[in-house]
Amino acid sequence: MTPATDTPAFAVILGEEDGRLWGMTTTERHRRLCTRLGIGRVVSSDGGPAPQLLLRRDFAFDASLLRALSSRPGTVLMAPDATGTDRPVAAHVMGEAASLVSAMIHAGRLDPARLPAGIAVEHPETLGPGFDRVLRKRAKPFALHVTPATRRAVEWRSFREAYKGATDFVTKYLWPLPAFHVTRWCAERRLTPNMVTSVGFVLMLLATVLFWQGHLLLGLLPAWIMTFLDTVDGKLARCTFQSSRWGDVFDHGVDLLHPPFWWLAWWHGLSLVEPAAPQGPLWAALLVILVGYVLLRLEEGTFKLLFGIQTHIWRPIDYHFRSITARRNPNLAILTVATLTGAPAEGFLVVAVWTVVSVLFHALRLLQAGLARRTGPIVSWLDAAA
Repeated sequence: MTPATDTPAFAVILGEEDGRLWGMTTTERHRRLCTRLGIGRVVSSDGGPAPQLLLRRDFAFDASLLRALSSRPGTVLMAPDATGTDRPVAAHVMGEAASLVSAMIHAGRLDPARLPAGIAVEHPETLGPGFDRVLRKRAKPFALHVTPATRRAVEWRSFREAYKGATDFVTKYLWPLPAFHVTRWCAERRLTPNMVTSVGFVLMLLATVLFWQGHLLLGLLPAWIMTFLDTVDGKLARCTFQSSRWGDVFDHGVDLLHPPFWWLAWWHGLSLVEPAAPQGPLWAALLVILVGYVLLRLEEGTFKLLFGIQTHIWRPIDYHFRSITARRNPNLAILTVATLTGAPAEGFLVVAVWTVVSVLFHALRLLQAGLARRTGPIVSWLDAAA
């Protein structure tokens, strides 16, 4: 058998096209995915004796699944088609086995008796990884049959799997359905993630200006749209395989830098709309929020530096606390409710109090993780459950 160090020299796309996903054919999707995996050559016929990745054209594969398959030479992947019948849909093979398995994928039927010795047969749930560190959740790798009838369901599944597990409650519970439709709309029109991030950047600046000028309620509109587009650009990048180094820096840079300016602008706007409000407590609240923001980021970075994982995925309590911790969206939700009820200054004070609670919580978790490491390594409960 092929040594385990062998990786695919190229990918072979087999079968007929039978659908589109995210504004592209499945063939284009396969090509983008292979490029992302470092497989630059994609052909449509048997490529000879070299290690190769065989992919059925009318199936959509999860990136983590094909990454796992690429590291497992001598493996055939089985998955159900639209009727529920198990079919051979992908493989990592070479030499005579490649020709034989290619014919089986074309025919849509695996003949175990004809498989060369040593060829393993796997399914997505047994081959794919159980834990996705990037998305901070249990991975559910998929290989799904793409037809005109299943297209929407496949897109929804791939969209949901592109979502981070540990995130704030707005992103996790309020944005998914509208973000799915907007992401599809962007993909169909060939808009790039960087275009979406650029629109969000402009809206972020607009919200800052409106907050500064005291138009607090009006400023919340571009602020919330910006946070919504912050969800869309990431999903668009993952669903269409258009992630880039610059896009990652641009998106995360904006996310990291703008919240303090929003809180500063909100404080200044309060002095215009509520001049009679006691300025001492508001000034103290601003200081607490800005310092607390920096401390929270430092605590998160320290946890990852010391223990090798993000603090939000250590234990279930950390995972769930991430949904409400004093980050941008939960703070914005507090300010929105307060402004709608005619108490924007009081909302600002609540954000300050919640920032202190969040800083203390993460400080305590840092201490507890340090003590826990004495008895063994710090491992995510999601990884351990896998």
